[in-house]
Amino acid sequence: MAEYLIYFNQQWVGDHTEEWFRSRGPLAMAVVEEMKAAGAYVFAGGLEGGDTPVFSADATSGTLVFTDGPYAETKEWLGGLTVVDVADVETARMWAGKLAEACGWPQEVRRFGRVPQSGDE
Repeated sequence: MAEYLIYFNQQWVGDHTEEWFRSRGPLAMAVVEEMKAAGAYVFAGGLEGGDTPVFSADATSGTLVFTDGPYAETKEWLGGLTVVDVADVETARMWAGKLAEACGWPQEVRRFGRVPQSGDE
């Protein structure tokens, strides 16, 4: 099994009415419930909008420094994410497709890298 991140940038959402969003919420939650029933669900959630404070941490100077705002200047920000633990990329893509259909906007899929265990070289 491997963990995959399924996510979208807020800018991909587009302009929709509040009613449109209310109608999509239950569809997205149904996909999350389906993930849970299949044993694939790890975590899911939306993120605060782009106008909320963002803090970046940098330790390249040898001292931990926190700054306001994103580390890199960008006009895009992550809108939400889901983490699934599935057998292969095809299954992760299937869940991303279900979420894209339920939400009404694109989703990207990326596999998490292997986490080193103590004693790994």
